Amino acid sequence: MADDWRVRVELANDNARREFVQLLQDGLSPLGTDLAQALQGGHVSISGDDANLFVYADSRPQAEHAHAVILSELEHHRIVATTSTVEHWLADEERWDNEPADERWEDDVTEKGYAPWEVRVECRARHEAVALEKTLEAEGYQPIRQWSHLIIGAATRDDAEALAARLHGEVEAGGAIVWEEAIDSHVVRPFVFFG
Repeated sequence: MADDWRVRVELANDNARREFVQLLQDGLSPLGTDLAQALQGGHVSISGDDANLFVYADSRPQAEHAHAVILSELEHHRIVATTSTVEHWLADEERWDNEPADERWEDDVTEKGYAPWEVRVECRARHEAVALEKTLEAEGYQPIRQWSHLIIGAATRDDAEALAARLHGEVEAGGAIVWEEAIDSHVVRPFVFFG
């Protein structure tokens, strides 16, 4: 199967990734050119997402050769980056081989004491929100009410979608996940938005 091997390169940011791709497109250094001879006759593709550059190959040896070329070009241009080892796509498990098997991010978030999924409900009036809050508490939920808005945690996306359908709410990733992603992306959005 094609494109089931890759090397991941994490650069400083999206601009650094774009600049590195442009350097690769402009031509390789003498050492990079020598190392690239091992790739002759094969196909290696490159894609990017934010600060990450992905180098895809058809086989482990091809990915290893591409990895060597990338490392030499990073060094030649004095670019600081982090590279992965060669990763292999496990189609049956829908994950890369360096990722833990059967890991569910929902379990990790739950272990930290947060709900991985949230249902957000906007009531027409405060008294309606108070009544719904009491009903949900009687059902075992621990809703958070702020004025006429409710946030109800759920353990799985299916549970959240069922509750949202019943309450005419919206499903979102849990607040802890949104906050963590915001910090990782250096964009802080500490608010929950309603309609």
